[in-house]
Amino acid sequence: MTINCKGQLIDVSSPKIMGILNITPDSFYDGGKYKNEKDVLLQVEKMLNEGATFIDVGAYSSKPNAEHISEDEELKRILPIVHVILKTFPETLLSIDTFRSHVAKQCVEAGASIINDISAGKLDENMLQAVGDLHVPYIMMHMQGTPQTMLKQTDYNNVVKDVLFYFSERLAAAKKLGIIDVIVDPGFGFSKTREQSFELLNHLELLKMLEKPILVGVSRKSMIYKTLETTPNEALNGTSILNTIALQKGASILRVHDVKEAMECIKLIEALRC
Repeated sequence: MTINCKGQLIDVSSPKIMGILNITPDSFYDGGKYKNEKDVLLQVEKMLNEGATFIDVGAYSSKPNAEHISEDEELKRILPIVHVILKTFPETLLSIDTFRSHVAKQCVEAGASIINDISAGKLDENMLQAVGDLHVPYIMMHMQGTPQTMLKQTDYNNVVKDVLFYFSERLAAAKKLGIIDVIVDPGFGFSKTREQSFELLNHLELLKMLEKPILVGVSRKSMIYKTLETTPNEALNGTSILNTIALQKGASILRVHDVKEAMECIKLIEALRC
């Protein structure tokens, strides 16, 4: 199973790491940590050296009840970072975490490789068409509502079946508009209770019936630290455990804050499969 990033075929049948680079002041774990170009480049270099295949840059915080910012503000934050990363590390496969088609277009034209959309095109009616026109891989995540309302939208008949139905519909819409490489993200913690997130992880292998690579993003999330009665800062061990389970159940990409530890999970799982 491969995805085409700027003419480079990436084989995701062997699991890959996507390193998180939040350039927002209010993200739940690393908000405000990378305040200047030097800090950004040091973190990107660290993640690449530790084994990240992709770097996911986000300028709009999607944590619950996050502040809504304008498209202009999002572009003001993200475009200079895209330029400086690709100037310094030109081979980097940059993923852009945005639900806005104009932001996606501007960043891909600046050299980004992937669009990572928390709304699967539901928050911008032009997003799917834009991605189809840009010919880049598209990560579509499951979420109900918006980051501002999702905590109140956790009603499901059956969370696993409902997520599968959602992706079936969104994949059909994407295919109709010429999007070839699609990655599905079940959206742990997005419009889901802790119990629902664990139920989804417990049945993650069922998403393989979609015949698309599966991205898992549980890094330091509340499903870990609230269950363990700790904090995001102390949730690395729990993250590694859930990442290992996700890999056993078919995850193709781990989206993480801590690349070295995630790579260790992959290496150990692959050693078991030899």
